[in-house]
Amino acid sequence: MTVTLSTLDTCESSFTPLVVIELAQDVKEETKEWLKNRIVAKKKDGGAQLLFRPLLNKCEKETIRNQNLYLVGASNIRLLLGAEAVGLVKECTDAAMRAFTYGTRHSFKGFHDNNDDFLTMAECQFIIKHELENLRARDEKMIPGYPQAKLYPGKSLMRRLLTSGIVTQVFPLHDNEALKKLEDSWYTRFALKYQPIDSIRGYFGETIALYFGFLEYFTFALIPMAVIGLPYYLFVWEDYDKYVIFASFNLIWSTVILEVWKRGCANMTYRWGTLVMKRQFEEPRPGFHGVLGINSVTGREEPLYSSYKRQLRIYLVSLPFVCLCLYFSLYVMMIYFDMEDWVLSLHEDNESVWTSLLLYVPSIVYAIVIEIMNRLYRYAAEFLTSWENHRLESAYQNHLVLKVLVFNFLNCFASLFYIAFVLKDMKLLRQSLATLLITSQILNQAVESLLPYWLQRKHCAAVKKKVQALKVDVDTTLYEQVLLEKEMGTYLGTFDDYLELFLQFGYVSLFSCVYPLAAAFAVLNNFTEVNSDALKMCRVFKRPFAEPSASIGVWQLAFETMSVISVVTNCALIGMSPQVNAVFPESKTDLVLIVVAVEHALLALKFILAFAIPDKPRHIQMKLARLEFESLEALKQQQMKLVAENLKEESQEDRREAT
Repeated sequence: MTVTLSTLDTCESSFTPLVVIELAQDVKEETKEWLKNRIVAKKKDGGAQLLFRPLLNKCEKETIRNQNLYLVGASNIRLLLGAEAVGLVKECTDAAMRAFTYGTRHSFKGFHDNNDDFLTMAECQFIIKHELENLRARDEKMIPGYPQAKLYPGKSLMRRLLTSGIVTQVFPLHDNEALKKLEDSWYTRFALKYQPIDSIRGYFGETIALYFGFLEYFTFALIPMAVIGLPYYLFVWEDYDKYVIFASFNLIWSTVILEVWKRGCANMTYRWGTLVMKRQFEEPRPGFHGVLGINSVTGREEPLYSSYKRQLRIYLVSLPFVCLCLYFSLYVMMIYFDMEDWVLSLHEDNESVWTSLLLYVPSIVYAIVIEIMNRLYRYAAEFLTSWENHRLESAYQNHLVLKVLVFNFLNCFASLFYIAFVLKDMKLLRQSLATLLITSQILNQAVESLLPYWLQRKHCAAVKKKVQALKVDVDTTLYEQVLLEKEMGTYLGTFDDYLELFLQFGYVSLFSCVYPLAAAFAVLNNFTEVNSDALKMCRVFKRPFAEPSASIGVWQLAFETMSVISVVTNCALIGMSPQVNAVFPESKTDLVLIVVAVEHALLALKFILAFAIPDKPRHIQMKLARLEFESLEALKQQQMKLVAENLKEESQEDRREAT
């Protein structure tokens, strides 16, 4: 029997809740009724055809204060049809990865008619999010009860409700049983083991699984640097002539690890199906605004904004502001060097244990100031990028990443470049690098995970106490869970996590030949980072919606750019070493020319290596080529079928005319 959306029932009173919608406290009843009708209405009538009910029934609302919380779910068949609509790719019985279709569902591995586990919970919640976001205005000119909240045909209702403040938040629920299993295999037992990346992907989706996969890979990739750096630190601490060998290894290491990661990433994302998943047409981001007009691509009515005006905002406001922030960062850096000079002179005048300890204070203070400035600038960058009014979320993210990376790079590394190439003080460079690296790691662990976890524990205890004090004759388990999760902080994505790894990669690849323990400290930090980030995802923040990803995106380019800069930096450090300078005792010009020539040769070698190491393993390339061939053949068959039907209709029409 063929199942279509029009035959599905959306009136199930009991279902597994997957997503929570919270409305503002003063929302009008007619708005609630209209929203409910649009969510449960059939697709042909412009609805989402999902299951929807309030968290509390009428009896419970009289006992417990109404929170305006609503649960959304879907039947298994509806989710399968939704999987086809969003283009999910699953493994077939012949081990090939293909886009899921309901009609061919029995050809997919692990599918049974009575099996509810074919789709992961993360995929189910992603499907519901997609359906809610694709609820679009039809004939409505405004949201019922709110004449100021204007609508136009094709506008996403959920995005309009969020920007109007009628819907305060939409978030996926945790599955406590599955979460407990994941925690047990992930971080509750501290041990040196691989992370359950596939389980993380099943629960949180591909984007977060890729971050933890990259964190694990990067940590293991740092181990050779740490192993070489440890004896180097122990036996040749003051012998800077020997750092030529370490710098040379650094150059090869920073190139190879990024190329090997791309191959591992392709293996993972092919197995998950996202490598072959077709990219969805990108809708305007929620904050985008402009004058209503017709989109020349989609033909739909939507806000339009002149790219010329956007460019003016970028070049006349954003760019000068970023330059001003960079200047301020350099000004703070010079204050730091003044502090260093003052403390050093104090130590030379009154040498003691206290003044020896005081020598580290300027670096520690500067490291804290750097972290504060990075976080303040992040807020300013987000505000500016929103004000630039980018239409697409991808364009918004690219501009934000560029702003933040430029500032963070200068803010974190400018002092190290100044010490290395202006002051040429290797001892101070080693001290500053160690202090900046260790202080930033401690601050990040405290601010990102430990403090939020402590606050969340306090909130959790308060909610439990509040629920226990109700003394009601109803099951409050789900009520307590929703109440706890709705007050959790919102996870804002992997941006800050990747940024932290990017800066760490900079500390290790740019200057670690001067401070060989940098890689060892990075490894120790990352082993604890895995556990603290896992704790953060499971117990501190709301569960984020899954987002399909085929790679780490723009961060791959950011890391590759850093590795190019590291080639230049390490060549310059090698050229400054006494060992190399002894070869050219008289002609510094020859030395500079040789260093530049070597640097160009190493960059050429780097790009040859990048070209020689394929981004995708051979077997993945063959499978992708096979899929492309199959899709072209299917398209050809479809076209031939259409031609045959047209010819048949024409011949029938000719016969009718002949008779």
